[in-house]
Amino acid sequence: MQKNVLKWVLDVLVDIAGGILIAIAIYSFAVPADFPMTGVSGMGLIFYQLFGFPVGVMTVVLNIPIILCCYKTLGKQFYLSSLKTTLITSAVMDLVGPRLPAFEGELILAAVCAGVLLGIGYAIIFMRGSSTGGFDFIMMAVKYYHPHLSLGKIAFAMDTVVIVTGGLLIGSGNSILYGLILNYLYSAVLDRVISGTSQGKLTLIITDHPAKIVAGIDRLTARGATILNGTGGYSGEQKQVVMCASSTKEMYAIRKEAHEIDEKAFVIIMDSNEVIGEGFRLPGDTNLV
Repeated sequence: MQKNVLKWVLDVLVDIAGGILIAIAIYSFAVPADFPMTGVSGMGLIFYQLFGFPVGVMTVVLNIPIILCCYKTLGKQFYLSSLKTTLITSAVMDLVGPRLPAFEGELILAAVCAGVLLGIGYAIIFMRGSSTGGFDFIMMAVKYYHPHLSLGKIAFAMDTVVIVTGGLLIGSGNSILYGLILNYLYSAVLDRVISGTSQGKLTLIITDHPAKIVAGIDRLTARGATILNGTGGYSGEQKQVVMCASSTKEMYAIRKEAHEIDEKAFVIIMDSNEVIGEGFRLPGDTNLV
């Protein structure tokens, strides 16, 4: 019971923090610079400009088919969590947003600041297994069926369509360009914050002294390693490969140690977008779909 209460309190605090960051991005930077809105709200703005339909009403109307289409995929728990987050972030934005000072500097700086703040704000909410509704439901559903796609790439593709459509119908060329810059930064920061918590390096070391290198890795970084058997494609000789997952900082120490033990060691270093297991992020730590 106590664990559930602490989790709920932390979820609420994250929602508040995310709402504040999003409010600063929108009210201090995006709105004063007249950047096009994205997501369902951006679509609602297009309908308002073209036909005079209220943005709030259109936002609700457009959300209905999204909810009906995505409910079965995302499940009841995700929708309840998203409802909580939507209510909290909306309240925070309404309370904090109008009181924030408006940025009056260069438009490019406004786009950069808005994109970065939006990326961080939405990322910390997504990492708690929740969302703010609207396009977030579609993003999570697409992620569910296509897990190889990052949330940032999905968001960028969807929001680009809204930005370009809105710019062509009711905006200008400049608004499209600044909107795309904002959107790109938002998606890049979103991916970076989410993947940064579990990102690492994977090192493969082909060597004649695997046991010594494994011992060196353990001594330097306290990381475990796995010895794999391999066969040289050209020579047909039996080879042994040391495989080790580590942080970027630890990778440099591992590489140096491998070459000090075996000057002829063949070292391959790869980016690992996500590492789950002991010493890294444990299963269930991030509740992304």
